[in-house]
Amino acid sequence: MDATDVCLLRELEHGLPLVPFPFDEIGNRLGISGTEVMERVRSLKEAGIIRKFRARIDQRKVGITANALVAWRGKGNEGGDLGARLAAFPPVTHCYERRAIPGRWEYTHYTVHHGYSREQVLDEVREIAGNIGSPEYAVLFSTREFKRVPNVRMGENGGGTP
Repeated sequence: MDATDVCLLRELEHGLPLVPFPFDEIGNRLGISGTEVMERVRSLKEAGIIRKFRARIDQRKVGITANALVAWRGKGNEGGDLGARLAAFPPVTHCYERRAIPGRWEYTHYTVHHGYSREQVLDEVREIAGNIGSPEYAVLFSTREFKRVPNVRMGENGGGTP
């Protein structure tokens, strides 16, 4: 790595600029071409310095404001693996299984949903419940976001900026 690579990595920590040619924009900031930016990113990825290069969209900026965790009651799951069935639905972005706490919390599966409105998310959840034959669920909508950190391993103390 050279000094330009270090500067490039710092630029990438902030994400790609939302312009038609983001690599050209970064190149302008660094005094190199957009083509060279892409070549350097490819080289850094091949060397294992950049492990992943992926999109992360600020969902609130695109209007996704309804975020919910849905807890599903696992009993009555004779039709197969509930987790795999839940995970197969396109609106489900995350799917987890946890142990129930008998007599206190009987929910065993959790899905995460994002939508443009609460009603949209609730409609999707009702449709999923009908399809899997499991009407026992609890929908917990987010009311406030305190922290969202991408999986970045750069910067001081192993962290990065979103």
